[in-house]
Parts: sequence; structure tokens; C-alpha cells
Amino acid sequence: MEYLFLALALGLALSFEFVNGFHDTANAVATVIYTHSLKPNIAVVWSGCWNLIGVLTSTGAVAFGIVALLPVELVINVGSSAGFAMVFALLISAIMWNLGTWYLGLPASSSHTLIGSIMGVGLANSLLSKGHVFGEGVNWAKTEEVFTSLLVSPIVGFTCAALLLLLAKRLIRRPELYRAPEGNKTPPPWIRGLLILTCTGVSFAHGSNDGQKGMGLIMLILVGILPSMFALNMDTNAGAITQLAATSNSVIPVLQQQVPGTFLNSQNITDELSNFLKPTGEAKDKTFAALAAKSRTIGDKLTGKTSFKQLSRDELSSLRTDMYLVAGTIGKLDNQKKLTDVKQEKVLTSYKMQLDKVTKFIPNWVKFAVAIALGLGTMIGWKRIVVTVGEKIGKDHLTYAQGASAELVAMTTIGAADYFGLPVSTTHVLSSGVAGTMAANHSGLQTDTLRNILLAWVLTLPVCVLLGSATYAGSLYIVFNILSFK
Repeated sequence: MEYLFLALALGLALSFEFVNGFHDTANAVATVIYTHSLKPNIAVVWSGCWNLIGVLTSTGAVAFGIVALLPVELVINVGSSAGFAMVFALLISAIMWNLGTWYLGLPASSSHTLIGSIMGVGLANSLLSKGHVFGEGVNWAKTEEVFTSLLVSPIVGFTCAALLLLLAKRLIRRPELYRAPEGNKTPPPWIRGLLILTCTGVSFAHGSNDGQKGMGLIMLILVGILPSMFALNMDTNAGAITQLAATSNSVIPVLQQQVPGTFLNSQNITDELSNFLKPTGEAKDKTFAALAAKSRTIGDKLTGKTSFKQLSRDELSSLRTDMYLVAGTIGKLDNQKKLTDVKQEKVLTSYKMQLDKVTKFIPNWVKFAVAIALGLGTMIGWKRIVVTVGEKIGKDHLTYAQGASAELVAMTTIGAADYFGLPVSTTHVLSSGVAGTMAANHSGLQTDTLRNILLAWVLTLPVCVLLGSATYAGSLYIVFNILSFK
């Protein structure tokens, strides 16, 4: 039964990336196609290759940043009925909205689609689970960040692309750069090279950012179903395991110094850290005591071990949960400036880095699978979004300079977001960038199209919250009651 769930869950995760290719990656090829710099078939293959490279060279920060938005009790119990229902709900609701907006030719943000679905799952989980306060499973700080991004991304794209076009007109006095293509004639070589370069940059940046969202969910699926293979990085060498065991034991006195005489039983230790990691969790003396106790547990489990393969399936699952709670707690304490002692902060952040190395890993085959799904999605579904970006935003045909300006802004913005581990919308930046260049060039804007795009952007979060909630409740019923899968 578990392999059936594995196949279904992986199929849904790759389908999400496939549909993501319809939307976000299609934006990258719109300008090279409409300026005749590359033929459509060549453009989508080229973009797909650079998405692959972007995915393979990504840091993984965005992937695990998405996982951190999920309700903590579902993440640490992802192999349970509720955990599987969460994964199915996220993916099904995100795919439904992405397919709907793609069919209408509306560029919508896959990032906000997924985050809205996560919020919906969190709300439904807090409503359906006993002992939960409604809404406590939702990271409201991240929700505020998403709404801010929803407002800021289009403004950044519109303004920066418009200013870049105006600056180019003053500095680069080549009239052919600011004319629309004549028929199917290709642009001059230097302009063509510039447009292909910007398409390449956006594709690479998109792969390194958006591609990670699917990778994070796939790793969550693998950890839940096949913990003996994916709960921890099984390639970790004996030296790293020995060092991690030693560090786990060395942080105990550092933590106990802050809360001497505070003790918890084993169940309270896990509950204390889980509650602290919730968006409303606050640091207390018990938090530090629980952190010390859980670190001792990790040290005990690793002492004398030279390979993670020496642990059973259940031991691996339990150890990963312990490491997830400890690393997450240290990260949150650091972010909240609760680690006031310099020595304590240095020791604990170093400990967190060691834990992350064995828990936050992505096999190359997962990266390849995601990149291939993105590329195939672009090749099959590119036309609807490309036509909207190339023909329906401005009243005049896209010029070479307009295409280059919009893509340069998108490439830079996405690259910066990837560096800081932030999910950002390629769609929002590029579509608004094209609109900005049209306004700066006095080319006119098609208000009906812009109204529909803005409406889709505004509705993405609330609709996906509702879809996520409904599909979570339905998935939980199917998984638990019909299949009796635990």
C-alpha cells in the first residue's frame, strides 16, 4: 500500500511542477519568441535546459523554507494519515488553480498558489484536530509577507523595467533596438544575443527558485514513506556522525546553564518544542530545558554509530524528528534574538548547521525529475501564457528593448530572492515588467487584460486557501476512513 501512495504522491508533485512550467517558465520564453530571436520549439527546449541547470545548482533554501510553512505536527508525522492528506491537499488544490488560470491564459503565481494551499491546510487542520485553536497552524507572519510580496512584486517589476527602458533610450542610441520586429525577421545579432541571454538568465533563475518548491514537497513525501532511505542523508560519513554526536553532548551544559534545575519528562520534551515551533510559540525556560534534553537524546542515539544504516526504520524516523525539532528551535530562538550569550549563540548555530547537513538534502535524481517536469510543461503548455504576455498586455508589438528590460529585471529579482531563500513570483515580476515598458514607451496598455490578470493575482490566495481546506478535509476522509491507512 505504501508504494501505491508513493507513486500517487510523487505523480502529483511532478504534475504540480509540470503545470508550473505552463505558467512561470512560459514567461521566460515570451520575449524571445515575440521578437523572433528564437523559434518557439527551440526557445522552450533552451529554456528547459537552463531550468535544469538552475534546479541542479540550487541551494535548497527555498525548498525547505516552503516545508517550514507547514503545520509542525503534520511535518513530524508526515507518514500518518493526516500527513498524507496534507500532501495530497496541497498538490491537488495548487494544480486545480494553476490549470484553471492557464486555461484562461492568465499568468498566475505558482508560488502564491502553493502558499495559499498551505494556509488552507493549516486552517483545516486546526479546525479538525482536537485541542487546537483555530488558525494556530498558519504562519501568519509568512501570510503577511506573501501579501506584501503580492503588492511589491508587480510594483518592482513595473517600475524597474520602465526605468531601465528609459535609461537604455538615453544611453544606447540604436534606433533598431526600440522598433518592433518586421514580419518574421530576426533581430540584429547583438540584440538577438542580448535577448537570448536574458531568456537564459530568467530560465536559470526560475529553475533555481521555483523548481525548489516541488523538491521540498517530494522530499517530505520520501521521508514519510521511505524513512529508511530518505529520513537522513545516508551518505553521511563516519567522521561527520561522530562529530554530530560530540556536538549534541557538548551543547547540553551550555543550555542547562540558562535554566538550572528545570526538568521535563520525555513526552513533555517533544510537546514543548513542537508548541514553540508553532507560529504563536514563545520561548520559556522549559524550551531551553527541552532543547537540552532532546540534544542528549540525539547524542545517545548517535554515540558509537559510524553509519545511519546501522539504525532501523523506526529509529531513523524518530531521529529525524528529534533533529527537525532541535534545528527548528535553535533557528527560531536565533531569529527572535533569544540567544543573548555570544558563546551560546556560536555553539548552537554551529550545531544547527551540522543537523541541517544530514536532514536538509536533495538527491540529484529528485532535481532531475523536477527539472524535466518543468521543461515538459513549458514545451506542451507554453502558448496560452506566451500569447498573453506577448500580445495582450500592450497595444503595440513588443520591441527588443522592452523584452530585454522586462527580463533583466525579472532575472535580477528572482536571483536575489533565491540568494536570500525567499519564494518570489516570476509571473508577477515579468508580466508587470512588460506592462511597465509599454507604459514607458507610450505603447498603451490593454486594460481588460490587465484587469483580468490583477483579478487572478488577488483571488489566488483566498481561492487556494478554500481549495486547500476543502481538499485536506476530503483527503483526510479518503485516506483514513476508506483506505484505513495509518
